[in-house]
Amino acid sequence: MSDPKNTAHQEFLAKIHSLLKDIRIAMLTTQHEGGELYSRPMATQEAEFDGTLYFLTSKKSGKISDLLNFPKVNLAYSHPGKNSFVSISGRAQLLNDREKIEELWNPINAAFFPDGKDDPDIVVIKVEADSAEYWDSPSSKIVQAYSFIKTAVTGNHDHAGENERQKI
Repeated sequence: MSDPKNTAHQEFLAKIHSLLKDIRIAMLTTQHEGGELYSRPMATQEAEFDGTLYFLTSKKSGKISDLLNFPKVNLAYSHPGKNSFVSISGRAQLLNDREKIEELWNPINAAFFPDGKDDPDIVVIKVEADSAEYWDSPSSKIVQAYSFIKTAVTGNHDHAGENERQKI
């Protein structure tokens, strides 16, 4: 007999995976030494989501000191065309792992690393998720408009979409 909690968790991870496969760019938010938050776009290197996400960056990047000093990060994904959004909080670590770089490498990375996958400046950012939340609404503008009008008229908040948050 399967554990219903485990099944629900696996379904949640599958839902996150299904949303992320169409959203390749995340906004990675880190904390600077003075406490201010800084976000920048990063290309997710794997479409799979099992609780771990990978990114490639330069060892010379300013985000390196942010991650070394404050490893807690947030990843925000948005696909406005499909009205789907994902937020992942977790801990980042830097890996100087040539095998992982080889595994993650794709031709698009050459735009950022012209010397290719053997460039000694490349480092892997590995983010282990602590929690994730998604919002997934119908992409039909008519359905959304109907929901907003119904809420305005009746006062009942009938959400046209899904929202769920879980610890990973």
